[in-house]
Amino acid sequence: MINKIPAMRIESLRKVYTSSKEEVLAIKDISLEIPEGKFVSIVGPSGCGKSTFLHIVGGFIQKTSGTVRIRGNEVEKPGPDRGMMFQESALFPWKNVFDNVAWGLDVQGMAKSKRNEIVEKYLKLVRLWDFRDHLPSQLSGGMRQRVSLARVLAFNPDVLLMDEPFGALDAQTREEMQVELQRIWSDSQKSVLFVTHDIEEAVFLSDQVVVFSGRPATITEIIDIKFERPRELSLYKSSEFRDYRNYIWDLLHEEHHKTDVSSPEVVNG
Repeated sequence: MINKIPAMRIESLRKVYTSSKEEVLAIKDISLEIPEGKFVSIVGPSGCGKSTFLHIVGGFIQKTSGTVRIRGNEVEKPGPDRGMMFQESALFPWKNVFDNVAWGLDVQGMAKSKRNEIVEKYLKLVRLWDFRDHLPSQLSGGMRQRVSLARVLAFNPDVLLMDEPFGALDAQTREEMQVELQRIWSDSQKSVLFVTHDIEEAVFLSDQVVVFSGRPATITEIIDIKFERPRELSLYKSSEFRDYRNYIWDLLHEEHHKTDVSSPEVVNG
């Protein structure tokens, strides 16, 4: 039997930040495989390097050593095989919803008829087709993030990299977006690497939760989340959900006390 190539394979990844005074090891020998179609979240103490790790996978930050491969192809710089979502929607305020989603396809020189078909598909997927003529300023925060997601999906990347995409939303909107993201992810069948500070969000969304240690970041544990899909918000009330949440909280609490607070703060997330 031939093993399938994973969507993402990270091997012995290290990142060292160098200043005129010292070197700081931010990420230490992390290895991780994410199978096709899986949703994997990363949690860890503040400042441990979660976002740095994600940006290395995205090709936005250069690694010090190790390898990052997307479907077997080594990552050296940003590329269309990776779709990146950030905490802020970063939409063009002067463009309407339709044109924001179409922007990347226009840059690629795609024919207008095909472009329009793709934009319609993904705006309907995120349930915003009826808002296609609205400007970002006329949308709620959650709706703007759905536009951003539609724009990323329109590129048809192999994997989605998401860095705290709901971090700026209020609690109720955040929970609604978690349900929406689960539905959209299920329909798109994309492989997702998702960074969050919210343990409950990670448990609700994920097939696996990867717990990072304090700096330098290593993998403390990988927890398989066994809940069936689709998941409803009522899952938050279950004892099984609380067990997962409390177990991960304990791991992070232990890591918080291990972190050397006297180390210079040179890495993000």
